[in-house]
Amino acid sequence: MISFDVRTACTLALSVSLAACSTGRAGTASVGPEEGAPARIVQPGAPGEAGRTFSAEELDQVEGVSYTEADVRFMQGMIPHHRQALQMTALARQYATTEAVRQMGLRMEISQRDEIAMMSTWLRERGEPVEMPRMGGMLHQGMGMGMLSPEEMEQLANARGMQFDRLFLEGMIRHHRGALDMVTSLFNTSGAAQESTVFKFAEEVDADQLMEIERMQAILDQMGR
Repeated sequence: MISFDVRTACTLALSVSLAACSTGRAGTASVGPEEGAPARIVQPGAPGEAGRTFSAEELDQVEGVSYTEADVRFMQGMIPHHRQALQMTALARQYATTEAVRQMGLRMEISQRDEIAMMSTWLRERGEPVEMPRMGGMLHQGMGMGMLSPEEMEQLANARGMQFDRLFLEGMIRHHRGALDMVTSLFNTSGAAQESTVFKFAEEVDADQLMEIERMQAILDQMGR
């Protein structure tokens, strides 16, 4: 499978811009394509090596197969991770005591529900299974990725008052840190996260959940005063 590096894409785009902006001067030939000729995209070679050129059609073909197995695993793993977060926010709608916790849960519910739909569509459009093979049992046991065990989910569901708020925040902070670990693992995998949708989504998860961790910790700190 071909992986199209984001840095390479930037280089190609810059090359196209330079070619488009170049015009012939007196006594010299224009470096741009002849009128009516199909546009060609130049990829500069490494030092001492010749560059390569792509037609727009060839570039589309490269971009169309740019995702990797690691990208698929990331999307498949993040879906059940988000689903448990929705179970937790549903409990927050019922039992949260403070307005800050209720509003935090509502924002998470909206964003993570939409992200599950996006990830499911991304996988289906590429003919990939939405469910991660042989992972269901491990995920439901709360092993890894910061997910809560069935016993911890039951404890949360049975909690009331400020105890619920505290357990929700502590559990969701751990849950979010697990998602950040998943993003780190993806970016540390060679060739992964080059496909534009995966790259953008992983960056958003990293930024949004880190910000939410800080907000939840601040609420916890206020509760402890």
